[in-house]
Amino acid sequence: MNSSLLRVEKNLGPVPLEKSVIDNAAVLSLPFSERSKSRLRVWARNGRELAIFMERGAVLRDGDILQAIDGSYIRVEAAPESVMQATAQTPLEMAKAAYHLGNRHTPVQIGPGFLRLEYDSVLEDMLKQLGLTVERAELPFQPEAGAYAGGHHHGHEETFTEDYALAQDLYNHHLHKKS
Repeated sequence: MNSSLLRVEKNLGPVPLEKSVIDNAAVLSLPFSERSKSRLRVWARNGRELAIFMERGAVLRDGDILQAIDGSYIRVEAAPESVMQATAQTPLEMAKAAYHLGNRHTPVQIGPGFLRLEYDSVLEDMLKQLGLTVERAELPFQPEAGAYAGGHHHGHEETFTEDYALAQDLYNHHLHKKS
């Protein structure tokens, strides 16, 4: 590996650090398509070249703090990108749109009164047919992490047994709590 390339393997999440540490951290501004990759070579805003190695399925979120192997910090920023923002006249229209987008496993950012997603002409047409108003814009895109935040699981992975046991423990805890 290039000696000027700084290796980054730790995502500390949106941890509260002292203002001076945050102010001196390098800033890594990336669109969602790059923030959802586990391996990438990028340049921070200060010109430092970074080699990012994250756990497969991990997504870098706006505000996450990364720590490089030399101990330095990098602040992740969601870069503006081409998105569509959909609004509806009624909560029912919004719910139907969210349902149809979820059914297509489309990454969606849910905000007060809007749905934001990466631009796609087919999805734009679908949303308009559902009665929503759709506008294109250049904005940061921060989709919901989803129910499986660390990746998409259907119970076939090696962690199924542990996940199932945890779910059963929670169920039993709530069952006995009601008595």
